[in-house]
Amino acid sequence: MIDALISGKLIRDPQVRTSANGNQYVQFLMSVSSHGEADTQVMSGIGFDEAVVDKINLLKKGDSLSVVGSLKQTEWQDKNTNELKHGLSITANQSLSLYDIKKRKPKPADNHAAKTFGDEPPPFDDPLDF
Repeated sequence: MIDALISGKLIRDPQVRTSANGNQYVQFLMSVSSHGEADTQVMSGIGFDEAVVDKINLLKKGDSLSVVGSLKQTEWQDKNTNELKHGLSITANQSLSLYDIKKRKPKPADNHAAKTFGDEPPPFDDPLDF
């Protein structure tokens, strides 16, 4: 297995399922762009960790997502053409979306420099030494 960090956009809404032993997992499909290439790669993913399931389940088709996990090559037979297809799949151990970043954004300190007045920046009142 290859450890990987993959970023892309969800192609469809994630699907939460329950295994035979009662544990939940999430399945998702992402569109991933390669640096400098116009074509995108479709990446299938699965997550078993409870935090990963909960985070990814909040997302919808078109949302950006980054996942860390084990990457592997997959192959399957196309049901329509009977052609052998190849792809990539990731088992996500951690995930990050724009919603996580907004939650982690630090709150400004309660001092004069951090205060804003409506949509205006704070006034400049620092001394100029020249």
